[in-house]
Amino acid sequence: MTNITAQMVKELRETTGAGMMDCKSALAETKGDMQAAQDWLRKKGLSKAAKKAGRIAAEGLIGIAIDGTKGVVVEVNSETDFVARNDLFQGLVKMIADVALTAGTDVAKIGSAKAGSLTVAEAISDTIAKVGENMTLRRAASVNVGKGVIGSYVHNSVADGLGKIGVIVALDSSGKTDELAALGRQIAMHIASTNPIAVDPARVDPAVIKREKDILADKFRQQGKPEAMIEKIVDSGLKTFYKEQTLLEQPFIFDDSGKKSVAQAMKEAEGRVGGPIKVAGFVRYALGEGIEKKESDFAAEVAAAAGQK
Repeated sequence: MTNITAQMVKELRETTGAGMMDCKSALAETKGDMQAAQDWLRKKGLSKAAKKAGRIAAEGLIGIAIDGTKGVVVEVNSETDFVARNDLFQGLVKMIADVALTAGTDVAKIGSAKAGSLTVAEAISDTIAKVGENMTLRRAASVNVGKGVIGSYVHNSVADGLGKIGVIVALDSSGKTDELAALGRQIAMHIASTNPIAVDPARVDPAVIKREKDILADKFRQQGKPEAMIEKIVDSGLKTFYKEQTLLEQPFIFDDSGKKSVAQAMKEAEGRVGGPIKVAGFVRYALGEGIEKKESDFAAEVAAAAGQK
């Protein structure tokens, strides 16, 4: 029998917003599988959030670099938030982002690429020795476009191109660069705020769609809906899902009425830009997403250090 710990219940509550006993039941029913427990709660209509970003547990910085029609975003982790304010660390993250523009986004290749007289891996080791804290290059990603611009936005910025959330978005267009750049920044800010899973419904992972359909179908069956109606109800539910989760269908955060989608805002902007606009792709990195940092009991550590039980 799976041991359901208080920490597991706490994590599920934070992710779903469901009650403690419901979370405990969900974990028991799914043998402690966190993802399956989230789905179980949603099927029961007990989850208050369809999706919530993982707890931000790691420290460090997100860095962005752009060269013409190509942009990269990297995440470099450290042990404490204090290091993020260190000039040496900030310089290291900027350098890594710049190197990634030519070295590509494979972490191993970035590490072996030269940055002056040192490789990136050597530069990281050198900074560790100077700062006295461990740090690692966790991941990197890029977008590019043949004609157009790379829009970008950094949230909680500590320096130019460095912060806690970084977004790059590629806008494909032969229109005016200055108008495109302004629109690109707005769309990047929108992505930072809403965290879409894809540009449009056609680019959503089929596995994600299947999972969503299964959850909706099971939920409506448990509500006693006739089987003949479920397919239509699920299709309607998917439309709502796409409006909430895909970039072009989301309500544009810069539209005060809340009625205009990102796609509609882009269509209106084509007149100012002087040509069609397409989103070729985007990347959104939030510092530490998906990493769970071990929580320490400070009192217990002090007691242990003193030789007490």
